[in-house]
Amino acid sequence: MSALPPTTSELSIENVVIAYGDVQIINGVSFALKEGQIGCLLGPSGCGKSTLLRAIAGFEPLREGEIYINGELLASTERTVPPEERQFGMVFQDIALFPHLTIFENIAFGIKHWSKQEQRERVLYLLDLVGLSGFESRYPHSLSGGQQQRIALARAMAPKPRLLLMDEPFSGLDTKLREELVPEIRQILLQEKMSAILVTHDQLEAFAMADQVSVMNGGSIHQTGSAYSIYHKPDTRFVASFIGHGDFLASVVCGDNCVHSDLGEIKGNAFHGRTDGEKMDLLVRPDDILHDDDSDFKGLIVNKWFRGSHFLYRVRLPSGKVVYCFASSHHDHSVGQEIGLSVHLDHLVLFPRET
Repeated sequence: MSALPPTTSELSIENVVIAYGDVQIINGVSFALKEGQIGCLLGPSGCGKSTLLRAIAGFEPLREGEIYINGELLASTERTVPPEERQFGMVFQDIALFPHLTIFENIAFGIKHWSKQEQRERVLYLLDLVGLSGFESRYPHSLSGGQQQRIALARAMAPKPRLLLMDEPFSGLDTKLREELVPEIRQILLQEKMSAILVTHDQLEAFAMADQVSVMNGGSIHQTGSAYSIYHKPDTRFVASFIGHGDFLASVVCGDNCVHSDLGEIKGNAFHGRTDGEKMDLLVRPDDILHDDDSDFKGLIVNKWFRGSHFLYRVRLPSGKVVYCFASSHHDHSVGQEIGLSVHLDHLVLFPRET
């Protein structure tokens, strides 16, 4: 068994392995979440993120590894603290409010052992915090989906848990409501200084909610960092391809911080030292290639998507390679039309050439 982690980290996951029989679901995962931070487990369906969350909650046994909170061992192969003793709150995808209880009774459900006065003060405080003051005597069926999700959050927060676990809580809401609700809930958690972990497959949801994002695939964490770092500085090909849109261009290193590719010679800060003549694959994002009427470098539009504030074009370069390109929504060009392109690559994200 490893030594206790430093207590400056509220939650510590160390080399956790979870398996069902001979099938390994989580493969030696490690990460830490500091007190007051909001973390996110982000990845495609079936990558193991909900299983890992369930293990943190105490619902899944560990095959290997340990889970700590504030230096206290919660789970190992030898010891498991029962879920009800971990003092964690949970918010689920299906909300699961009690339909026969009022909003007040729903929120107070986990603090029935408190005095009546303490219950009332806590419930009214939380209703005000989630923007639903005056709703205490109503029933869940009379609330909208977004209001129900706020009440579910208030109920989970009522006992003042050490950690809040959220498993795809916004997936049942429409896109516009999610975009409004996610940053609101982030602010609520920050105001309460409550640590939380969100599980989602939605990148924009993760970016809007989390201080720290752990990108998972195949039961492993490929990278943990800020939304900015995993988008602009991906550690693996999977992270590069899963986060946002992107293309890989066959390239050759042609000097310090310089590569030659289908976009010509490009200079920029390279995150990994490379040798002259080395064959690499260069990651380019849609925001790296912009529509530019004044450019002599042309591309042929082969597909387009209107995104409100901008167009996302799929453009064939002179070499035949097809890449994404951003253009202002005022530049509405047709499929089959040739447009000028300019390259804005301040940093070069390179990976070894795939054969």
